Amino acid sequence: MVKKLHYLTTFPEIIEAYFKYSIPGRAVNSGLVDFNIVNLRDFTTDKHRTTDDTPYGGGPGMVMKISPILSAIDALRLPQNSATILLTPKGSLLQQDLLKELSEKDQLVFLCGHYEGMDERIDLYAHYAVSIGDYVIGGGEIASLVMSDGIIRLLKNVLGNESSAEQDSFSHGVLDYPQYTKPRIYDELEVPEVLCSGHHKNIMRYRRKESLKWTLLLRPDLLKKIKLSQEDIKMLKEIKIEIQTFIMDNIDE
Repeated sequence: MVKKLHYLTTFPEIIEAYFKYSIPGRAVNSGLVDFNIVNLRDFTTDKHRTTDDTPYGGGPGMVMKISPILSAIDALRLPQNSATILLTPKGSLLQQDLLKELSEKDQLVFLCGHYEGMDERIDLYAHYAVSIGDYVIGGGEIASLVMSDGIIRLLKNVLGNESSAEQDSFSHGVLDYPQYTKPRIYDELEVPEVLCSGHHKNIMRYRRKESLKWTLLLRPDLLKKIKLSQEDIKMLKEIKIEIQTFIMDNIDE
């Protein structure tokens, strides 16, 4: 089934550029993904095609009006297995599990806010309110494309190798292991010997241990959220000893 993505925006050019290149472009050209850009100005009723207005109670900036947004959603006539997503700093922080959940929907609608955001009442009409991080960007278009990129790569037959998405960072709750390619030696920097050994079992263990090591060093919070095997626990103990040894060996006497 073709995945259809709708974008409700006042800046359609941002979305158009995204689907011209790389994996999203190939997904569209292969008929695996379809996208629809809805210009909210087409659903306004005044001659100036106004999509925003001043906030009640005063204050700086402009707020996007609710009427054009709801009219645009109604016009889509969405099937049952669809979801409307509001991109907002007040939403739940984007996680890989949510991307996987959304990848199973037939159609998705991204509500791309701008200025000081959308009229608060639009929240009642969204199935999900999502934030891509604790920082400020100019509008929801970029946030919607971040989500789209994560969703598209999870779709069947989109990637050249289906296992690529399964091995990505966060897909199994930990960071991905380091990757190398030719040449084997560059400026005296060598690819780890185990990766050139052809010993599949040793390579798998090395990669798992590296994933655990970098997760421990960079995102230890993730380790609290996953179920670790006995072998994982054993490797983490090895890693901690190796880190302590490295520190002690490199302390200036």
